[in-house]
Amino acid sequence: MTGKRIGVAVSGPNSDAVMANISEVEKAGIPAVWLTTGGAGLDGLTIFAAATQRFETTLFGTSIVPTFPRHPIVVAQQVQVLSQLAPDRFRLGVGPSHRPTMEAMFGTNFYSPLGHLKEYVQILKTLFQTGAVDFSGKYYEAHAQIGNPINVPVMASALRAKSFEMCGEEADAAISWVCPQSYLENIAVPAITRGAASANRQTPGLIAHAPICVHENVDEVKIAVQQQLSNYPKLPFYQQMFHDAGFPEAFEGVWSDGMINGTVISGTENEVAERIYGLFDMGATEILVSVVQAGESKNTSHERTLKLLGDISRDL
Repeated sequence: MTGKRIGVAVSGPNSDAVMANISEVEKAGIPAVWLTTGGAGLDGLTIFAAATQRFETTLFGTSIVPTFPRHPIVVAQQVQVLSQLAPDRFRLGVGPSHRPTMEAMFGTNFYSPLGHLKEYVQILKTLFQTGAVDFSGKYYEAHAQIGNPINVPVMASALRAKSFEMCGEEADAAISWVCPQSYLENIAVPAITRGAASANRQTPGLIAHAPICVHENVDEVKIAVQQQLSNYPKLPFYQQMFHDAGFPEAFEGVWSDGMINGTVISGTENEVAERIYGLFDMGATEILVSVVQAGESKNTSHERTLKLLGDISRDL
């Protein structure tokens, strides 16, 4: 299964905690880590710049850097540093985030998120690939030079069919988030393929996000999901995605058993491994894992999950 990869989403209340989590993932034999920049929390690009000096082989990726608060040239300034500190080891994921966060926190006029994102990706890819950009669009002006091209893939978040299609047209990969496997297979992958065909380009990859928990007690896994991933069914974009995936109850704002069963991968090591390989067979090029910690001893499920992900990584 050459070319397939597993990465793990890391987080923490401070920089030291994030570094410790990256170290744990690396020691487990998992090749990639991902960071989300959300709200007023720690900046993923800055954390990764520091991490490049401590971890010599780990791949770094952002999932995602919100686009509305930062002009793409500002992001390009930061990415150049990462490209120099960790050549060929950084992947940039960008996305619009969500109206409640962008408007309440930043006072941003959150409109036409897909149109904004498309231009954002176009600007960054042109600048990274050619070393210069001269862009006048509907949403952005960008006129800059960085001297030399840099090898940094530009990936974009996607939830609905149109966003996956845009990724097929423009991005180096699509990054999904808490999407049921059936939705990825029946909606996301075909949309990426359509987008690539319309642009007459090779189909880009799919970074398939998956909450994963090696733990046999189904009820304890459901409790953990309700506690650790509670926010997603409350957000309109995710509610609509789950509706499109066949879960109209998502508009109630809580995880249903059906949503959990379709989205969260849990069970024994063998059961979890089978579903992970199923995601690769379905068309994922990388699986971006959020480790769900379940049971009375949450560390046990956490350790079992990382060990399995490391074992699978060595097999890929």
